[in-house]
Amino acid sequence: MTLSARNLLSPTRLAWLITGLALLAHGLVHAQKPQTSLPRAALSVGMYRIDAQIATTSEQHATGLMFRTEMPQQEGMLFVFERPTQQCFWMKNTLIPLSVAFVADDGTIVNLDEMKAQTLNAHCSEKPVRYVLEMNTGWFAKKGLKAGNKLQGQPFDSVQP
Repeated sequence: MTLSARNLLSPTRLAWLITGLALLAHGLVHAQKPQTSLPRAALSVGMYRIDAQIATTSEQHATGLMFRTEMPQQEGMLFVFERPTQQCFWMKNTLIPLSVAFVADDGTIVNLDEMKAQTLNAHCSEKPVRYVLEMNTGWFAKKGLKAGNKLQGQPFDSVQP
């Protein structure tokens, strides 16, 4: 069989090609859309209030705050994991710089770090944690918060001392 433009672009092949390109385009658009409709929780640390989106699934964790161009100062994202482990975060496809707090089960901030936008540097918890809170860059420092400060609100209020 000789290859010709007619064989390469038969109606069936053309339909498959168009379908494939449409699915690829949809996937690229969907993959680059920030997730903004996650469940929310009201948190606080000292006198400061936080409106936190809650990321609980692997897909939500993987997307995090990627593709956002801005975030209100009182908002953040709380990543919730099944059990305490060393957590490491990076900033691939994250367009805004962020501060990250690694948080123990009782809400105590274990350690803080600053993360530059669109970098692959690992930012890790100093010990196993179940929670990670991302806020706009400098948020914790501007409020004088540091390791040892304690977050309040669900899920931290249900932990018994």
